[in-house]
Amino acid sequence: MDKITEFLDSYDASQNEESVSEKTQQYLNVLNEEQKEAVMHEDSPLLILAGAGSGKTRVITTKIAYLIAEKHFDPYSILAVTFTKKAANEMHERAIQLEERASHAQIRTFHSFGAWFLRMNAFEAGIDPKFTVYDDDDMVTLLCKAVPKLTKQQANHFAHKISLAKDYCLTPDDQKIAEIASEPEFPEIYQKYQNRLRETGNVDFGDLIMLPYLVLKNNENIRRRMHQRFKVIMVDEYQDSNVAQFLLLQELSGVKENSGTYVCVVGDDDQSIYKFRGAEIQNILTFKNKFPGTKVIKLEKNYRSKSEILKIADNVVRHNQGRLGKTLQAERGNGKKPVLAFLPNQDEEANFCADLIQLAHENGSPYSDWAILYRTNAQSLTFETTFMHKKIPYAVIGSLKFYEREEIKDLLAFLALIANPRDEIAFRRIINKPARGVGGTTQEKLIDAAREKLQDGKAENTNLLETSRTFGEKLTKKAREGINHFVEIMDEFYAELQKNEQDGAQSQVDKPNLSVLIDLISEKSGLKTLYESEDEISGSQRTANMQELSNSAVLYPCTSNGLLEFLDHIELDRTLETGEEEADTDKVTLITLHNTKGLEFNRVIITGIERGIFPREDDDPAELEEERRLCYVGITRAKNELYLTSCSMRRMYGRTSYMEPSPFLKEMNPALLKIIGRKPSSFRTDNSFHGGDYGTNGLSHPDMETDPIKRKYSRGKKIYHDDYGYGVIISTLTTDDDEYAITVQFENGGKKRFLPKYQSSALMVVE
Repeated sequence: MDKITEFLDSYDASQNEESVSEKTQQYLNVLNEEQKEAVMHEDSPLLILAGAGSGKTRVITTKIAYLIAEKHFDPYSILAVTFTKKAANEMHERAIQLEERASHAQIRTFHSFGAWFLRMNAFEAGIDPKFTVYDDDDMVTLLCKAVPKLTKQQANHFAHKISLAKDYCLTPDDQKIAEIASEPEFPEIYQKYQNRLRETGNVDFGDLIMLPYLVLKNNENIRRRMHQRFKVIMVDEYQDSNVAQFLLLQELSGVKENSGTYVCVVGDDDQSIYKFRGAEIQNILTFKNKFPGTKVIKLEKNYRSKSEILKIADNVVRHNQGRLGKTLQAERGNGKKPVLAFLPNQDEEANFCADLIQLAHENGSPYSDWAILYRTNAQSLTFETTFMHKKIPYAVIGSLKFYEREEIKDLLAFLALIANPRDEIAFRRIINKPARGVGGTTQEKLIDAAREKLQDGKAENTNLLETSRTFGEKLTKKAREGINHFVEIMDEFYAELQKNEQDGAQSQVDKPNLSVLIDLISEKSGLKTLYESEDEISGSQRTANMQELSNSAVLYPCTSNGLLEFLDHIELDRTLETGEEEADTDKVTLITLHNTKGLEFNRVIITGIERGIFPREDDDPAELEEERRLCYVGITRAKNELYLTSCSMRRMYGRTSYMEPSPFLKEMNPALLKIIGRKPSSFRTDNSFHGGDYGTNGLSHPDMETDPIKRKYSRGKKIYHDDYGYGVIISTLTTDDDEYAITVQFENGGKKRFLPKYQSSALMVVE
């Protein structure tokens, strides 16, 4: 009987093999077992957990072809959505290569699908079928028209909140709207904006998802028609979906009505890193609960990275509680141990990276093998400067080069005008930024008046600021007030320089550095407030870039000569920057961790792995878990070699700060790393890695200390003392008298020992 059963099983298997066409069998043969299972599954909702480098695009495109060719689904009935036009185009092209009829499937971005849906159902959605889509700037302009009392800054703020509300499918009268914005006037502002938007017949980006959801939810006929149309719905990068996109998927699939539509989502919970854009990780974590009968298939075979790299990535991400869990297996085998380099400061960090790259290049490795990864755009400055001087070609991905950024140009324009009050270009850039009511016509009058004085031979009076101060033309009250305010703040900036030059009692070492002036300009000019608002709305890092320019000025005295020297240094860097041969594609990649998603490089250096930099200081456990996922994403970009750098000191906020190693480094098994450089006293490999059992969440010994004094004053903590300034605790001990003592290394070079139990009032812990 067993032999008969065996024969029947083998016969059935052979028949199944033959039932698949030869062409289909060819593209199935290149898949591993888990990939093949995911492609051929069709009986229930499917969640494909696709780890980094596991071939998810191949799976989803092969599945589209397989469903058409072998399961005879009408291509017209297949909808596949993803998040970027590039990804949608790649998916479309690869599916057609496998099966020509896939050209008739709907393979789109989420927003493209929403626009397609609304064009067909415009009347039901309350819009014009010839609608256009308003971008962020259009939203702000329309909001200013709808609510005239709002300033431009307020309109920016509320436009961002309206977009966020739409990401959660919340209308102005929804009871949950207070969770989006606490301002009591927000619902009214939102409603007025919506009324004005509907008057135009147009939509904004949030409407492209929310309106289709509302139409489907409230219109049974359209909902039934969509269920009849789409029998297969596939979503790529599902971990990046927001609440509105999840609700739209529910309505399209008819899961509540058992419409019979097959739903397949592909994603990786460990790569959910876009919360600041509205992505909701719970969508993927709770998918099984929302779609009953879901089968989960894990793609754990990694075709990108060497084994040692994947082990380090796993060390970190396993500390997260909010994950479904998987362990990547390296199909490419073993390689070099990742290197953890402890370095003195950011300048040595940049030199270390440059030396690594140059050495590899001398041995035949192209520059394009390398990628420098960092948490914030502002960190690129030191690398850009070092690489330019060492003639290492580089490309900054996802952002402008440092000196091309708007906020940096604004600050440099202020500095240039302080150095040379006749600088017309700098004057034009900043006289009305932020807006002071000094429009183009007034600016031309000011500049013409200054030029007339030059023609009269009075060159000493061509100072644009002096002209502004004494300008007698008839102006509006608003323009006059704006000019006066501008002159006042410029006088304050000049006074800061003169104060330091006139104070002869101070030594050159003790004089304030130029970062003091840059910080003053940021505050008094209004630029900091302007760009803080933009950062909040768009998730940009403009204020961090401004601070990084300030950090770079720490080395220059706050004097006229110091300013000129700094500007010369900047101009040299700019010249080197623009002198690069753009046609040369063999360049090192400089890129933020967020922008690396979907990319891979032979050699990766993740820099600035310090507490407060990566991760940022945040007590929210959910935020820390997202930062940890971001670390995982960065590590898994590396194919062959991985380097991690951490500095003991870094220029921040206009002064040199002592840094602690990132807690992520303590979560890595030191046996898997090659550690070089001088290990900080706050970095200990004993008891800091918990292999296998992660019940302690990787917390190091001080975090488990029960004595509040020892816990508060543990090694690595930053300290401020009224007499000695800032320092860091470099060692601790318990004396023979059972007293807890600490040794503090201060920024001025001195070391002091204290007994915190008795001296705590003088020892402030800097968080």
